[in-house]
Amino acid sequence: MPLEFQSISDGKIAFGFFNIETDMILLEHYFLFAQDFCDHISKISEIPLQGIYESSWDIYLIENNFDMGNLMGAIHGIDLRGFLGEVYKLFPFPKEHGNFKQKAEGFKNRILIEELIQKFAKQLDIPFVVNQRDGEIDIGDYLFNRASFQELIKYIWMGGFPRWKDEIRPDYVLAMKKMIEQSKNHLFEGLILM
Repeated sequence: MPLEFQSISDGKIAFGFFNIETDMILLEHYFLFAQDFCDHISKISEIPLQGIYESSWDIYLIENNFDMGNLMGAIHGIDLRGFLGEVYKLFPFPKEHGNFKQKAEGFKNRILIEELIQKFAKQLDIPFVVNQRDGEIDIGDYLFNRASFQELIKYIWMGGFPRWKDEIRPDYVLAMKKMIEQSKNHLFEGLILM
């Protein structure tokens, strides 16, 4: 379930997993896969950052709420419009609330989810910029300070809310943690993933 995270640019914005059967995450109106997010973090962890680092992230953008859908309505099965509704048609909320856990094998549904989101979103590259001097991180339109950006990483590590099922994480999440622990990049100073 996405949670609110503090951005510098837009105040509180939504970030996180939105269905336990997929590893796609949303960042307000951007959609990307957790594996891609972790790969980007792992890549930057290899760079002992000085000054400014720039790259781009391939994401899906859903610009209007009608095409995005209503997450709470989709979870409850009462509003299945838009992309989120279509995902919940395929993968309804579990009948037993105890089964509401993020599944480590969600990446296996990537092809299906990519085909689905292309009906509602446009795919584009957004800038990813880390300004070491200012301690600010740009992900497209959204600007974060280092502490807030680290909270996004912690969310993925934990499996969001409701956490990873049986505390089993995908290999790409474990690889990200290992890279962060070995990193000399100041972006990760003080970040502890337990």
